[in-house]
Amino acid sequence: MELTWHGHSCFRLTQRRKSTIVTDPYDHKAVGYAPLKLRADVVTVSTDAPGHNYIKAVKGARHILNGPGEYEIGGVFITAIRIDGKKGHRSVIFAFDYEDITIAHLGNLKRVPTQSELESLGRVDVALVPVGGGGGLNASQAAEVVSVLEPSIVIPMHYRTPKEKMPLEKVDAFLKEMGAENLEPLPSLKLNKSDLPEEVKVILLEVNLP
Repeated sequence: MELTWHGHSCFRLTQRRKSTIVTDPYDHKAVGYAPLKLRADVVTVSTDAPGHNYIKAVKGARHILNGPGEYEIGGVFITAIRIDGKKGHRSVIFAFDYEDITIAHLGNLKRVPTQSELESLGRVDVALVPVGGGGGLNASQAAEVVSVLEPSIVIPMHYRTPKEKMPLEKVDAFLKEMGAENLEPLPSLKLNKSDLPEEVKVILLEVNLP
């Protein structure tokens, strides 16, 4: 399968003969990147905010998921868990089970989920984790989540880049927390079950823009 990052919390997940999924498409006016030009079968929305819910940016989507539940769409089993934060904030985290690999998108969390909340996702091979603060998880909180989930691969998201205009922190503090400094970003991540490392590995992705 292949994961591509389009900035902020937006990823595109593809695998042959399975549904294509886009997570948290953003309104480019709110975030600062160029307008998204994506196609997918499924769009997931973690929170009702312009940086995460601009479904108009994705063409062809037949399924919009923005609440908790269990779904099976196009060969992908999806588990969605609602996480309530302070002042009524709601975020939905998603686990995408592609039979041999499970990817968790942790949305726009405002607090560290409890161990039982994270365990409800099941086994997680790849965790897409917000790390840049700005009201969401900061570097140390993100590292705490990783220690509970124990995924094989961690991909940070929701942090400041040269194009990002929202008030987020850079990824550097998270990399320091994880002891994974001086990483070179990859254009995308192509992954098979046999590629999963035994120890937790942090991977940076480049922002893929039109």
